[in-house]
Amino acid sequence: MSKTIVDNQDLRPELAVGVNEDLLPTKKRIMDPLSYCASFMGGCVSIGTFSMGASLIGVLTVTQAIIAMCIGCLVIAVALVIIGCCGHKYGIGFSVQLRSSFGTTGVKIPGILRGLPAIVWFGYQSWVGAGAINSCLKLLFGFDNLIVIYALFTMLQIALAIKGFEGIKWLENISCVFIIAILIYMLYVVNTQFSTELGDVFSGITGTWGMPFWAATTSFLGIYSTMIINASDYSRNVQKKVGPVFTGSIYTVAILPVTLFMGLIGLLVTAATGNSDPVVVFSTLMGSKFLTVVTLLFIAFAQVTTNVLNNIVPPSYILMESFHFKWWQATILVGVLSVVVMPWKLVTAESAAGLSLFTQFYSAFLGPIFAVMAVDYFILRKQKLDINDMYDKQGPFKGINWAGVIAILVGSICSLFIMDLSWYVSLIPTGVVYYILMKALPAAKSFRKGTIFDQ
Repeated sequence: MSKTIVDNQDLRPELAVGVNEDLLPTKKRIMDPLSYCASFMGGCVSIGTFSMGASLIGVLTVTQAIIAMCIGCLVIAVALVIIGCCGHKYGIGFSVQLRSSFGTTGVKIPGILRGLPAIVWFGYQSWVGAGAINSCLKLLFGFDNLIVIYALFTMLQIALAIKGFEGIKWLENISCVFIIAILIYMLYVVNTQFSTELGDVFSGITGTWGMPFWAATTSFLGIYSTMIINASDYSRNVQKKVGPVFTGSIYTVAILPVTLFMGLIGLLVTAATGNSDPVVVFSTLMGSKFLTVVTLLFIAFAQVTTNVLNNIVPPSYILMESFHFKWWQATILVGVLSVVVMPWKLVTAESAAGLSLFTQFYSAFLGPIFAVMAVDYFILRKQKLDINDMYDKQGPFKGINWAGVIAILVGSICSLFIMDLSWYVSLIPTGVVYYILMKALPAAKSFRKGTIFDQ
């Protein structure tokens, strides 16, 4: 007969010695519901969504594209709640949460799989933002040096991230209203200036509700699949009184409108002009120098809000957990690595389809990580953890939990057979394999502590 699963939120002081303060359970909850909503709204203005919208040209009708985006966003909201419950309850981040399912050493594997896409997106969006700033300076002052602007823009974002989550909160809150207003205006301009061209492009598209439609939901879901698995990095900062249903509503309200606007703008602009580079398009689209400058500055500002929250914080925490970097060292390294991925090669007319494929590919690995984390916390541990086990490097979670590693490998292989639905396809095989291995694998014996298998 199984023992009662221990639920303990009090960390023994000796286990906190030598641990980076940012990795310890959160003591101060700085996010109220409004701030949290504003943070996600600002953090979800991704130019990657623009590219995902562009990739749907010739595949779906406008109505089908909107429905695909809505489905993707609703799945994202539910998934964020599922993973974020643990962080909200115990105040722990993604890298600590992984210890119960992958081990104190094994966290490097899902950590790297989470960090690499974030670094690629950081580089990509920094290049887009720098291009927008460079276009503004060229228009206003005749200054044109994209390389210098890119370097300075990357350093600015790193400096903002070094200030930590308190600084991120205010950055996102201030940007929220500005972002929504500009998005509405951009969509209005595109629809009015190119109504004839858009009618011609979409008149011959019949669309489909088959595989391409569901693949589109995976593409939009895939943009946020990185954010989903490190949801606890955000939810640990939310006030305790905010429950899961309310949190899910916040995610939906924040993510859905921004994704719809960005995806539609990408779809319509690229359909009308044939150009998927937002900086090039909006440099000549707005009709006046003032509106052009405002729009380009918005594009640049949007990259800051998204990168700081979604593409710098998570890999920085991973570097701190896995390689014992300090916060400022980790954020600088993330910035350097974002340059190494050569983002200037991604922002081309040929890149929209390639970015969609890249998103589906890494989703094939992030979906299995999600499944392992969800099964471990909700099914095996019944939403109960002994926080001391999570921080005891010589405790039951020491080393690598091969059940988690094997499960994500099996799930990834399954999903790669159907790349268009990679995230969805991986969930059930991964969850089933993880459950069976946790029950039967001798190497997982210590990890069974605090689960339904704990005897």
